[in-house]
Amino acid sequence: MPFPNHELSMTVLMTPDMANFSGKVHGGHILKLLDQVAYACASRYAGMYVVTLSVDRVQFLQPIRVGELVTFLASINHTGTTSLEVGIKVVSEDFHKGVATHTNSCFFTMVAMNEEGKPSPVPQYVPETPLQKKRHAAAVLRKKLRRQFDDEYAKAIQTTAF
Repeated sequence: MPFPNHELSMTVLMTPDMANFSGKVHGGHILKLLDQVAYACASRYAGMYVVTLSVDRVQFLQPIRVGELVTFLASINHTGTTSLEVGIKVVSEDFHKGVATHTNSCFFTMVAMNEEGKPSPVPQYVPETPLQKKRHAAAVLRKKLRRQFDDEYAKAIQTTAF
């Protein structure tokens, strides 16, 4: 394989059809691209079709403008039995000015699916470098916090009338 199967990068030129009237790219368009990047990264790693289970903490830190190059840097941070966490960092580049800006980061949880449409086991990810180990530890913490939140939320809605 010519590229590491646990990482992926994609660069897209932001064009007018992606933007609002002020020349800034719609957040929804960035979300669509993020989902495509998460799919490609997770699917390549798992070697099979994957679906999006959840998206954590999408933060739009800076606007992205028409004419900028946007690079999506994705990595597998953690795997469960059938799930994969993909971390994505988004960097916009005004190549005329030579300025690159971290505009967005988020975490997608993807689930591998077999031909029958059922969740399927994925190869376990083993971090090797210090950065990979740091990302893996953070992913384990996020997974724990998501479970705690889900438990608390389930208790809260049982006692709340809508």
